[in-house]
Amino acid sequence: MSPQTLPASRRVSDSAVEMPQLVLPQHANVHGSVLGGMVMHWVDLAAALVANRHSRRPVVTAAFDEMAFLAPIQVGQLALLRAKLTLVDRSSMEIRVDVQSEDLLTGEHQTTGTAFVTFVALDPETKCPTPVPKLELETDEERAEHARALERRRIRLERRRARGL
Repeated sequence: MSPQTLPASRRVSDSAVEMPQLVLPQHANVHGSVLGGMVMHWVDLAAALVANRHSRRPVVTAAFDEMAFLAPIQVGQLALLRAKLTLVDRSSMEIRVDVQSEDLLTGEHQTTGTAFVTFVALDPETKCPTPVPKLELETDEERAEHARALERRRIRLERRRARGL
């Protein structure tokens, strides 16, 4: 399918990503845990993959909502990022990225954070925002997350207007 013949809609599962990242010493701070900025970089990459898969267009990060770091991920552990669409507007897409750590010796998982990242799809020629396929919501969980995403979007736009952007 060429980029010019995009489907009218796509399912959440069509673009979801699971991205493992082994935490190595170059990713760590002086405490032996991954740098927060590195986690945010990985979150941005996972979200970009989802946005690109859904839109099949070039995409750019438009907003990065609050991210809390709930637990450290140590050198030698796996950072496991799971990303999926929660909302699609005309050209923008909100992606939820859940981050867990996995101890490779015990198999124990720990939730370390969640972020919501908004991407905008661009027309490859004009570099202007371009429409993307609608999002098909198939489960009650997807519909509930979508409702929460609509509220996050309302708040994001309200904050932007308050700052005069």
